Amino acid sequence: MHPTSPPSRRDFLRTTAAAALASQLPVSAAGADPRAFIDAHSHVWTPDTQRYPRAAAFATKKAPEPRSFTPQELFAHCRPEGVTRVVLIQMSFYQYDNRYMLDAIAAHPGVFRGVAVVDESAPRLPDTLRDLARAGVTGIRLYADQARAEAWSDSAGMQALWQHATDLGLAVCPLAHPEALPAIHRMCARFPRTRVVIDHCARIGAREPVNDRDLDQLCGLAKFDQVHVKTSAFYALGAKQAPYTDLGPMIRRLRDAFGAARLMWASDCPFQVQNGHTYAASIALIRDRLDFLTADDKAWMLRKTAEKVYFG
Repeated sequence: MHPTSPPSRRDFLRTTAAAALASQLPVSAAGADPRAFIDAHSHVWTPDTQRYPRAAAFATKKAPEPRSFTPQELFAHCRPEGVTRVVLIQMSFYQYDNRYMLDAIAAHPGVFRGVAVVDESAPRLPDTLRDLARAGVTGIRLYADQARAEAWSDSAGMQALWQHATDLGLAVCPLAHPEALPAIHRMCARFPRTRVVIDHCARIGAREPVNDRDLDQLCGLAKFDQVHVKTSAFYALGAKQAPYTDLGPMIRRLRDAFGAARLMWASDCPFQVQNGHTYAASIALIRDRLDFLTADDKAWMLRKTAEKVYFG
């Protein structure tokens, strides 16, 4: 990986000011400051597998790296950049056991919101979703490879999940590959009032170069007013090297299609802070490096959109 270019004096002063601001905010009240940023996508987990065991399906798989990424370890990366609120995404190896995420939300009032994973075929789905909403969950994660997404139209449980999410004001958050976008489009047409958030630019640029075919499909979802997109996981997209400016044309197209008020920045920690990548480089792409983004665009992407969708 190539290192990020040396910061200018202006970049240094901006980062120093953001760090000073974040350090002065108590964690329990950080979200109250309108100048602070929101990270719309991060994971946390604990090495304590006795209290928080991994799901049986993951018991024989290799342990994740890093071994630990607790809220405190997340704060060490995000607070120096002025990020004081975070949307936590349920980690896959906990499957439907959302307890660790919920405990983190409860331990830091006002700082976290959660995106849970649920079994749409389990009994009492409405009660489950209602209980999660009361505990600070404002979104439901869906794994959306092509086969799974194509099956949604014939799944009574998935249709119920989308409807209950609408009724409870929860966002449906597909972790999608580009080939799943047509199926997501059909669900958005069937449930036009359901708030939808597409993770990581639908992973466009993860397995092949960013291309117009995939971007056209993603931008086609802009016709649905409730669809939002996370510009995130820069370490995994395009050239996969800081400062990630090769992703600028894709982000510009998304801004032009959706408007900044339906885009949000996110880090995808802890994966963003591994293998030479840094948290600072991720947020800097939106905050400092794309000259086509206006001050208002940045305000929406770095705080206001996530605030509206997850903290509203």
